[in-house]
Amino acid sequence: MKIKSLIILSLIITAATSFTYFIAPRIITEIRNPIFELAKSKKFSPKIDDLNLERDNVEILQFKTHDEIKLSAFISYTDKEEIKGTIILLHGIRSSKKHFKDLWSRLADLGYNSIALDLRAHGDSEGQHCTFGAKEKKDISSLIDNLLMNPRIDKNIGIWGQSLGGAIALQVLAYDKRIKFGIVESTFSDLKSIIHDYFEYHAGFNIKYLTNFLIQRSGEIAGFDPDAVIPLEDCKNIEQPILLVHGNKDQRISIKYAQMNFTNIISNLKEFLEIKNANHLNVWRIGGKDYFYKVIGFIKKQTLVNLDQLNSAEVLEITPK
Repeated sequence: MKIKSLIILSLIITAATSFTYFIAPRIITEIRNPIFELAKSKKFSPKIDDLNLERDNVEILQFKTHDEIKLSAFISYTDKEEIKGTIILLHGIRSSKKHFKDLWSRLADLGYNSIALDLRAHGDSEGQHCTFGAKEKKDISSLIDNLLMNPRIDKNIGIWGQSLGGAIALQVLAYDKRIKFGIVESTFSDLKSIIHDYFEYHAGFNIKYLTNFLIQRSGEIAGFDPDAVIPLEDCKNIEQPILLVHGNKDQRISIKYAQMNFTNIISNLKEFLEIKNANHLNVWRIGGKDYFYKVIGFIKKQTLVNLDQLNSAEVLEITPK
C-alpha cells in the first residue's frame, strides 16, 4: 500500500511538473493553442467573403516579416480626392483585423486610408506565438516598408492600437520614426506586471515566484525576452504627437498604467483622455460620439487639416461595435 501511494504521488508530481514546464507557459504566448482555438470556433466571425471588400474599396495585403512569417492585412482606400493620411489599426489579443470594419469604413468617408493588420499568430496571419511587441514592432516596420512602395498610400502615417495593439503601438512609435502620430487605447506599461495582474484577476491569487517562472519559460518557448517588453521605457523615446485613452473602470488593465505611460512620454504634443465608467472592452461604446469627435479631431490636427472642417455630422455614425 505504501509503495502504491508513493507511485501515485510520484505520478502526480511528474504530471504537475510537466504541466508547469511545458503547458502552462504556452497559455501566455501561444495564440494558436488548441484550447483557445476550440473556444474561439464557437464565436461568430465574419468570413472575408462576407465583408464585400471590392464594394468597400478594400484590398488584401500579404507580406513577409524579418523572420519570414507571412502577415495579412486589409488596406481600406478612401475615394476622396484629397487623401488626408494613413492609419495603421492594431487589434487586441486573440482578436483580428475584421474587428475594425466599421472604423475603416468611417475613416475612408473622412478621407483617410487605413490598414487593419492581423498581428502575428492572429487571424489570417502566420505564426504561433504572440511576443507582445518584441517581434511585432519589427513586423510593423516591415508593413511600413510595403506601404511606402504603394503610390496610393499617403506618407503621413499614424497608428491606432487597442490593448495589446496599444502596447505594440507605443513600442513602434519609439522604434520607427516613420510613424508620425499615435492613438493608444487601454494598454499596459510592462509585460511582467500585467501578467501578474492577469493571474490575480482570473485565478483570484498570484504566486509571484511561479508566475515569474512561467513568464520566463513562455519567453523561451516563443523566442523573446519578456524582460525587454516594457512600453513604459519606450515612452521615453516617443517624440511624436500621441493620444492616450483609458477607461477608469478597467479591471483588466488599470488606468494607472496609462497614467504612468503618459508621464514618461517626452513628446510635447501628448494628450490623455479618461473615459468615465468605461471598462476594458467598452471604451468605444461608452465614449460614443463625443469620444470619436475628440479622436478624429486629434487625427486631423496631425494630418494638417483645417479643424474648422470638423463637425458633429462627420462623427455621428462613427460608433463601431
